[in-house]
Amino acid sequence: MAGPAGVGAALCSERFGSQAARGCSAAADGSLRWETWGRRWWGGAGAAPGPAAPPLPRLLTVFLPQGFPDSVSPDYLPYQLWDSVQAFASSLSGSLATHAVLLGIGVGNADASVSAATATWLLKDSTGMLGRIVFAWWKGSKLDCNAKQWRLFADILNDIAMFLEIMAPILPICFTVTICISNLAKCLVGVAGGATRAALTMHQARRNNMADVSAKDGSQETLVNLAGLLVSLLMLPLVSDCPSFSLGCFFLLTALHVYANYRAVRALVIETLNEGRLWLVLKHFLQRGEVLDPTSANQMEPLWTGFWPSLSLSLGVPLHRLVSSVVELQQLAEGHQEPYLLRWDQSQNHVQVVLSEEAGPETVLRAATHGLVLGALREDGPLPRELGELGNQVRADPNKESWVIVKETHRVLDKLFPAFLKGLQDAGWETEKHQLEVDEWRATWLLSPEKKVL
Repeated sequence: MAGPAGVGAALCSERFGSQAARGCSAAADGSLRWETWGRRWWGGAGAAPGPAAPPLPRLLTVFLPQGFPDSVSPDYLPYQLWDSVQAFASSLSGSLATHAVLLGIGVGNADASVSAATATWLLKDSTGMLGRIVFAWWKGSKLDCNAKQWRLFADILNDIAMFLEIMAPILPICFTVTICISNLAKCLVGVAGGATRAALTMHQARRNNMADVSAKDGSQETLVNLAGLLVSLLMLPLVSDCPSFSLGCFFLLTALHVYANYRAVRALVIETLNEGRLWLVLKHFLQRGEVLDPTSANQMEPLWTGFWPSLSLSLGVPLHRLVSSVVELQQLAEGHQEPYLLRWDQSQNHVQVVLSEEAGPETVLRAATHGLVLGALREDGPLPRELGELGNQVRADPNKESWVIVKETHRVLDKLFPAFLKGLQDAGWETEKHQLEVDEWRATWLLSPEKKVL
């Protein structure tokens, strides 16, 4: 009987994720001979293959999402490395703060009252719970829009809370008030940090694997906290008898914590547009005629001043807030058939937008672009010719009717926005979704007679 055909020729291959493939050939006795990972081997008849080294070390697969690196965003690894550094520093700082709080409550003091310590602890917890509820109601809808900024804010607020805990025993008269304020801050950190972590997990998961990315992030944090716990066991006996040394260690760890957080947040490259990134990209487009790619825009995005833009933009406001007469409604709807109405208050530099029931992500993106273009008219800097003329009119006559300027910018955007939208898509931005803050109000209105849609 003849031997298997094609002895030595590659019959099949396999690979794990994005790793290099290894081939398989037929041996003389008809068995399959697989190449070892990283090098080829050819054994004689009956020779056993060497052990196949896994594409990733076994230990890494415990802490990294399945399919890494293809299953996550490109910024996953640098972000997680810096996030681990900040978590380690925070764990050590937290140990120092916990040690101070326990001393302040009376642990180790024979004269301390158990009931007084219990009352203080319950008051601290109840203050934090109420703060958590109020903060989630007040800022919950804004956390998705500025996830990077709120992430950094949460970690710095956490440092402030731990500093208050360390200082609390030094001021025994204000001890209860101090730790209540500290716990309130920590509860705000819990809301902001948890919500932004979920938003960033959604950004990093690229194969509908949010649960896996989140679970592995938890495993990484647990490992870091365990390492921090072991170091804390060695550190606390050294600093417990020297408050000044303890405070010095805390400031050193806090500096490391803030720096690592900044590097982690700066490493993120989010491809969806919020107001800050849209303003950067639009301003560059108006001045130079080209669209910034996500990496460049994210590097330029402000992490602090982005909280308070000079232009106030409100999307999805109720119709009754914009108009109070038929004439005002006709003015806002005249000259265009876009499914949104826009009013610009020049004195307050405030743009309000009413969205139609049919408004989708592209409409919201155009409305936001429209509002930011109006803001650009009041700033110095090069603009396309037609916008430059409008800008000169606005600066020359600040009392000019705003609805007239809005009508003219509708006409300019009919030509400008399609090119801008195509530039966004070509540069790698996701335009089918956004992270703009949009309220839930929607409205319907009659189109102007000359712009009826058949």
